Amino acid sequence: MADSQLYYKNNRLKQLRAFHQVVRCGTISKAADKLYLSQPSVSLQIQALERELAVTLFERRGPHLKLTPEGEVLYQLAEPLVDGIDKLQENFSAQFGKLESGELNVGAGESTILYILPEPVRRFVAAYPQVQLKMHNVTGRDGLKMLRADEIDFAVGSMLEVPEDIEYKPVVTFDPMLITPLDHPLAEKARAGEVTLEDVSPYGLILPPSHLSTWRIVKYVFQQHNLTFTVTLEAGGWEVIKKYVELGMGISIVTDICLTGEEKLVRIPLTRYFPRRSYGLVLRRGRFLSPQARRFIEIMEAVYAAALPEPAPPAPAAKGRTRVKGEGGARRRAKP
Repeated sequence: MADSQLYYKNNRLKQLRAFHQVVRCGTISKAADKLYLSQPSVSLQIQALERELAVTLFERRGPHLKLTPEGEVLYQLAEPLVDGIDKLQENFSAQFGKLESGELNVGAGESTILYILPEPVRRFVAAYPQVQLKMHNVTGRDGLKMLRADEIDFAVGSMLEVPEDIEYKPVVTFDPMLITPLDHPLAEKARAGEVTLEDVSPYGLILPPSHLSTWRIVKYVFQQHNLTFTVTLEAGGWEVIKKYVELGMGISIVTDICLTGEEKLVRIPLTRYFPRRSYGLVLRRGRFLSPQARRFIEIMEAVYAAALPEPAPPAPAAKGRTRVKGEGGARRRAKP
């Protein structure tokens, strides 16, 4: 009897592992490759699980599978169990402060990798040299796609709209800043007094690609003040944008995360009009976090522990007038 119960429990774990991998991969063939099994073996595991639970777990649509409502519930229950068993040794060792193996995959855009992550990465690598850390240069939709497919443990970046299946935890904030060439008319005006959003409106802007959050923020703020703006150049990455502004190809609105003080630029604060920009952790709700992921998050939060001030209240609209992997290259744009 004992042998029969052990066999049953062992089969149940195999069934859940096969089910879990099919959900993650989207097809039985890909799941079979991951599990080093044949496709018929994985199919039989899924069929046995459906038979024992008396439910249908997937809707079959050709090679692709879609979870039924019952399948969704089972996946939420099975994921932490399968991950917990598969990573039992790592979790056990982590309880005693040991992280001597394993892998950590982090997704982040170029700017975040350059300006936010260097110190957390330096501390993590120094403390846990045996853990293989992989940085994936992704942003926006591509980063969320990898997160949902469990190809990365978490992402780090900035989010305006947070989907229901995603959790966003701000860690650090930065101020909005207008940057201009040294000899730009707005630079002269800034030396003499305040630069308004109306002053900025006539000049061509250099912005990141339109599918990223910076563009949406700029568009919203100008609309709130009944002003228009022109994008003369769309460029990927703050370093590229800063270089093109230095060359006199336009002006830009950035977060001061990317400003080191060594650029040949004039910096003009825009906190009167634009909100502070937060950067933080992007997590899939319900995902089991490995000990490596939890430790990296702890280190990152410690690095920026005192760097998250209260958000500034939104600026009122002026009366009578006038208000997130890799990043690509530059291309010309007309009016938005």
